[in-house]
Order: sequence, then structure tokens, then C-alpha cells
Amino acid sequence: MSRHIAIYVRVSTKRQDTRSQEPDLKRWAEAFDEADSAVWYRDKATGKTMDRPGWRKLEAAINASKVSKLVCWRLDRLGRTASGLTALFDDLRAKKVNLVSVRDGLDLETPAGRLMANVLASVAAYENEVRSERIVAGQAAARANGKRWGGSRKGERKTVTPELAAVIQGLRDDGTSIVKIARAVRLSRPTVYSVLATGTDG
Repeated sequence: MSRHIAIYVRVSTKRQDTRSQEPDLKRWAEAFDEADSAVWYRDKATGKTMDRPGWRKLEAAINASKVSKLVCWRLDRLGRTASGLTALFDDLRAKKVNLVSVRDGLDLETPAGRLMANVLASVAAYENEVRSERIVAGQAAARANGKRWGGSRKGERKTVTPELAAVIQGLRDDGTSIVKIARAVRLSRPTVYSVLATGTDG
């Protein structure tokens, strides 16, 4: 049975597209003469769960011994938790499927690659935990300020404490979207933008 190279691409939301990832992946495929034989699998779904349509198809191909190598743009495209990623690494090794992460410079066939994969999985989980803790802190600070879900009423200007402004800035530094920050701290998006632009609002 012939086995193919699987190239996996994922973005988190339908508003995003895969154009930032595909050029690197195409260059990799062309450099290794794999462009013609590679099969692409795509998802627009969160990385917090492995239950995604594209991933399910890819997993079925892996379980059927149809995949020889899994290529992704970066490890966080596969998943966001250390336990999920390390379990995936073990599963791929057991099924003799190599893993290549283009941006991370990772190749699971090498001892250094396996060590790096586990380190990166742990770092990804740590960053996700820090982000979650900041969201919880932001919600607590918002409640202390008497904020309600849905942001400010039109024409009403909310006061943001320095502590809440610091939480907002920290979330943004972690790469959290404006929409998610606004939802977490219970402020309108314009207020969040204002905080990020000026440090504090009001």
C-alpha cells in the first residue's frame, strides 16, 4: 500500500485564512520533491480540541497506514495542550509516521527533534495556561469595577483601573484577539482599543 505525505493547515476562526501558512508549506514540499504526492488537510477550528473535520480525515488516513509523514506549519496548528501533543507524538511514532514542523524546524525522526517536540508542547501549554489565568484575572477585575456583559451603553464612557488596563495589555501581548479581550473583561471593543492606545481609559 502506498503512503502519502499529509500536510495539515489550521486556522482558529472562519474569519482567518490559511494564506500565511501555505507558502512555507508549499516551499517545503517543493524542496523535498513532495509537492505532487502530498495530500492537504485543512481546518477552521480551535486548537483546544482534536475533534475537527479535517483532522478526523487525516487521523483516519493515519490509522489506515496511508500516511508516511505529517507536515504542519507550526506545532500549535496541531493542538494547544501538552498532554494532547505528547500523546500525538507517541501515536505517530508507534504508527511509523514522521512529523515535521516547518516553522519550528522540527523533525520527529531525530532524537533532538523528539526532545524539542516535547519541550515545545510544554511551552505551548504553559502559554495557554498563562493566557487563561489572565482572562480569569480580567474578569475578576471587571466584576470588581461593576462591569456587565455586553460592554458600555452607547455614549457612556467607562473608567478602567490601572490594574484592569494591565490585564488588557497582558492579554494583548499574549496574542489574544480584541474580541476575546472585550468579552473577558466585559468592556466594549472601542474601550479596549482605547486602553491599548493610551494605557488607561478615563
